[in-house]
Amino acid sequence: MNYHQYFPIDVVNGPGTRVTLFVSGCEHQCRGCYNQSTWNPCSGHLFDDGMVEQILTDLKDNRIHRRGLSLSGGDPLYPQNVSAILALVKCVKAECPSKDIWLWTGYRLDELDKTQRQVLDYIDVLVDGKFDQSLADPSLIFRGSSNQVIHHFSQ
Repeated sequence: MNYHQYFPIDVVNGPGTRVTLFVSGCEHQCRGCYNQSTWNPCSGHLFDDGMVEQILTDLKDNRIHRRGLSLSGGDPLYPQNVSAILALVKCVKAECPSKDIWLWTGYRLDELDKTQRQVLDYIDVLVDGKFDQSLADPSLIFRGSSNQVIHHFSQ
């Protein structure tokens, strides 16, 4: 898996102060997407153990309290990303159980395959659905268009 950007301090992509990873790879290619540069799964930087360690270090940093991890893109549930995302969320939940994990995907919850659904066991919030430019609404919190749904899972 590749990633495009990592923000060790982010207050936009989910509630509170967070760490945010924007992964590469998306097959939805929504019209009006503001992250078109993340569509190519080969673009960006290689996601490796060093990046996992950086995420964990930042989540554990007591100088700046982070509420959790946000995963966006691209699409974290893009088929080639799922194994790395699953390993990451398992690791974060094991090492930082008090931190929440938010994940944005263009797939709807009912479209997820068995492998993608495994990730749901380790995340707290899923924001699903393709961005639909005709339903775009800048007043929405944590969503770009009104067709997208925020699902809260109890952990």
